[in-house]
Amino acid sequence: MQQLQDALGVEADQADSGSAEPERGSSNVMRQTDPDSLDPEDFSEFRVQGHRMLDDMIDYLERIRERPVWQTIPDSARAVFREPMPTKPTELSELHDIFMRSVVPFSTGNVHPGFMGWVHGAGTPVGMLAEMLAGGLNANLGGRDQMPLEVERQVVRWVRELFGFPETASGLFVTGSSMANLIAVLVARTRALGTSVRQMGVVGAKRLAAYTSASAHGCIAQAIDLSGLGTGALRVISTNARHEIDLGALNQAIIADRKAGLTPFFIAATIGTVDVGAIDDLAALSEIARRESLWLHVDGAYGALGMLVPALAARMRGIERADSIAFDFHKWGQVPYDAGFILVRDAELHESTFAAPASYLRREERGLAGGSPWPCDFGPDLSRGFRALKTWFTLKAYGTQKLARVIEQTCSLAQYLEQRIEEHAELELAAPVSLNVVCFRYRASDSKRVNAEIVVALQEAGRVAPSSVLVNGHFAIRAAIVNHRTERADLDALIEQTLALGKRLTQAADLQEPGDLG
Repeated sequence: MQQLQDALGVEADQADSGSAEPERGSSNVMRQTDPDSLDPEDFSEFRVQGHRMLDDMIDYLERIRERPVWQTIPDSARAVFREPMPTKPTELSELHDIFMRSVVPFSTGNVHPGFMGWVHGAGTPVGMLAEMLAGGLNANLGGRDQMPLEVERQVVRWVRELFGFPETASGLFVTGSSMANLIAVLVARTRALGTSVRQMGVVGAKRLAAYTSASAHGCIAQAIDLSGLGTGALRVISTNARHEIDLGALNQAIIADRKAGLTPFFIAATIGTVDVGAIDDLAALSEIARRESLWLHVDGAYGALGMLVPALAARMRGIERADSIAFDFHKWGQVPYDAGFILVRDAELHESTFAAPASYLRREERGLAGGSPWPCDFGPDLSRGFRALKTWFTLKAYGTQKLARVIEQTCSLAQYLEQRIEEHAELELAAPVSLNVVCFRYRASDSKRVNAEIVVALQEAGRVAPSSVLVNGHFAIRAAIVNHRTERADLDALIEQTLALGKRLTQAADLQEPGDLG
């Protein structure tokens, strides 16, 4: 090896430790002379503009409360992005100005403390900086022997430890829980039908049946669809009064399917249901899965990271016996979008579901083609961004204890909002508060219309932004408290504005003839 390095002119210390970082202002960063280069003509000017862009985003986060959560997008802003494809260059400073003027004011607003619409994490300044570093490195984490993969592998080890999975379990960063749930279904399908399903498909194979609750996220049905089994293979099981999957109904469905000649193979449990944030009984479900030889998957899109909080972890007993877990770091973990994750107990089965031989993916013992197995062996993506870096930065910069306190605080705020609702006879809870989601409504004879108007009016006012949901078939206002910046004052504003809007809408309706109410 030393002779080869000598022949190539590689210094020993450089080969062992990497080349030294050049000093700023050295000849390596002098003005470019190639007019076709995509690098800046002058890195000094570029640096100044880069600092301006960074400062603007830091200002944006620091002063977020001075902005509306969301505001209606004017036609002038939309028109900026309806121009033909550019053929000539535009100055970076001009592009930045367009971004600040026409994009920043009209985003979803999930970084704002008043955002309660959906379960979107708020991100952090640390995560933003980590994303910048990852963008500069521009690493493709599909494979190859590179340190960014070691960062991802460390996060995989942390996740295995968090959920009590064995060291042999596999983990993978993906876009979000929709992709993670699909991967889980595909791995479970491989166990049920064998690896031959990859060549032969599901046509002619034994008919499989899967199970989830009526409160499960729609991506479970989508995953069954995309797996080739068809949504008709999914049994949607009713829920109990706590909005958890009904265990008795599940058992009956499994028995009925076996009698009909089908092969039950998959249960999707939920931690933090999409409607009210309920937690399925994982301990009981794990017993059913063991008895019936079914794959137990847990869709913990936002709720699974509640494992960081001892009191919540106790409510998730049984998750350590799951076959796979899907969740998002970009929700309760506050990592910037996107950072989904899938954890699979059987790494060998996981790999056999996706790994494919190809000459351009040939593995070697040495060189860039080393370091096998690669992430592309565990999912459909060969091109993968460095999602692990912003996750690693977030976990290291804040520590799990601080992140746990954020999760606890969102649940505590949900309890506070529940109390505020119960203080007012005009309001009513639509479902029990299990975690950090509160569903309620303004009492009115025309409840659906009034509450739908309240939701939109709140969003357009810009102080707080809840969403809506159907609970037991009835319209409700839904406040999902995920943002680490949210405070009691934001919930007080939600209550006060809801009461004011509800009063105005019901009074206006009372002045109309009954036939005019719609």
